[in-house]
Amino acid sequence: MKVLTELNFDKPTEIQQQAIPMLINESHRDFIGLAQTGTGKTAAFGLPLLESIDPTYKGTQAVVLAPTRELGQQIGQQLESFSKYMKGVKIATVYGGASIQGQIRALKQSPQILIATPGRLLDLLNRKAVQLTGVRYVVLDEADEMLNMGFREDLDHILSYTEGEKATWLFSATMAKEIRDIVKKYMHDPNEVKIDTGNVVNKNIDHQYFAVKAKDKPSLLQYIIQLEPDMRGIIFCRTKRDTQSLSEQLQKRGLPVDALHGDMSQAQRDQVMKRFKNHTLEFLLATDVAARGIDVNDITHVIHYALPDDAEYYTHRSGRTGRAGKKGISLSLVSSSDQRKLKFLQKKLNISFSEYTLPSPVAVENQKLVAWAKRITDVKTDYEAINSHQAEIYGSFEHLTKEELIDKLLTIELDSFGIREPAFDVADLDSVSLDGKGSSGGRYKRFFVNIGKIDGFGAPDLIDFIMEYSGLNKKAIGNITMEDRRSYFEVEKEEANGLEAAFKDLMLDDREIRVNTAEGRSGKKGKGGDRRGGGGGGKSRQRKSGGGGRGGRNRRR
Repeated sequence: MKVLTELNFDKPTEIQQQAIPMLINESHRDFIGLAQTGTGKTAAFGLPLLESIDPTYKGTQAVVLAPTRELGQQIGQQLESFSKYMKGVKIATVYGGASIQGQIRALKQSPQILIATPGRLLDLLNRKAVQLTGVRYVVLDEADEMLNMGFREDLDHILSYTEGEKATWLFSATMAKEIRDIVKKYMHDPNEVKIDTGNVVNKNIDHQYFAVKAKDKPSLLQYIIQLEPDMRGIIFCRTKRDTQSLSEQLQKRGLPVDALHGDMSQAQRDQVMKRFKNHTLEFLLATDVAARGIDVNDITHVIHYALPDDAEYYTHRSGRTGRAGKKGISLSLVSSSDQRKLKFLQKKLNISFSEYTLPSPVAVENQKLVAWAKRITDVKTDYEAINSHQAEIYGSFEHLTKEELIDKLLTIELDSFGIREPAFDVADLDSVSLDGKGSSGGRYKRFFVNIGKIDGFGAPDLIDFIMEYSGLNKKAIGNITMEDRRSYFEVEKEEANGLEAAFKDLMLDDREIRVNTAEGRSGKKGKGGDRRGGGGGGKSRQRKSGGGGRGGRNRRR
């Protein structure tokens, strides 16, 4: 209890409340704990594990398997903290990318608890550097992630070394088929605790999005990183290659960022994390796998450079901010191809995305200058150090007024920022319906038109076409769904009266154009909401008879 008080462990999470009593009272029984990453699973199994081992027995009694080095290190550090006042308890952590000889020496100290990544443990077993015959507890942490990373065969081999009587405790965010296979093969009548947090997101997190074309994301990201002096976060990319290339781009621009991915050596990863924790770095670029195990509480922003395909991954990512009662921001940079993902996440997680407002360069510069001025006023003057220089420097400034001196210093500092609002194209995401457009808000009426992609039209061309012949403002047009030979579009109900008549007798390449009210939602799956560029503008259009329309392009009467 003493160490828990020291660690401010006074309010257990839901998984801890349910799992800890069960694992202590029935430690011999298999157990399944289903809960999201970041919900305190390490304490949920770590505290009962420490209660269950025999400190007087010298040998490995418990093995904890983790998918990544970072998570393994985090578990090891937490168990070391929990066992601070437990005499005789030894804990060892082994993982790839570090000296195996040093780890073998640690194993010769007969630790009761061994924390390992699957690959390194299998290597040690093959070298006969570790014995698992006396293991009474096996903990599979982030089991779903281990299987996603291809460790199924390694797990089978490792578990074959622990064939004696033991309890297996499995913790996972999901209960996928592969997890059920593990349960069926290696577990018997397990207790199960399921924390239904799949659709629950931390209420301290503000979810925002900014629409931008994919090609302009790097320049936009650079601008965002420059916004606030106290901004600090993790930028999630889809691949290791993306993290590295984007990190190099941003570093060339003098920004305090670095990458974290699986191709780095352990020494490199440790160095990056050390710099991040001591604030030499303010942003990490990471993949979902590489970010596992990062335990930093003062992250203000999570930026999704690429949205994940799975809602649970979005929850895992966003949960890196808004911790310890603090507010956090989860910002998604979305291009037109991301719009359906964004809408899916909003519905699946029951969260509301607000549009991120990009500050002007002047506002950004002002923030930085205020922080700069505060740093100056907070500096403790070292009179002894400056004494020998004061007279000459004072003489250099004596002809300047206080205001003139401040203005010159401001100019120098301002020039050092180099902040320019990036030139980028905003992706058109109206079809996401985040603002209540389309079927979600009931403000729109849906129409059919017999023009499609086969006519050389892209969604922007169709919008221009509708505006040209109807007189509508672009803001009145909602979702666009394009198919090969037909399309659907939505118009605000108050603007929809008489719309069909506006297209009467209009011809396109000798074909009569029809615009009719459309009931329900049509269109092929995955084709909706398309507002991407496309060809079209050169089609010949004309009326069958005079009248109708206003000065259009390539139009003949």
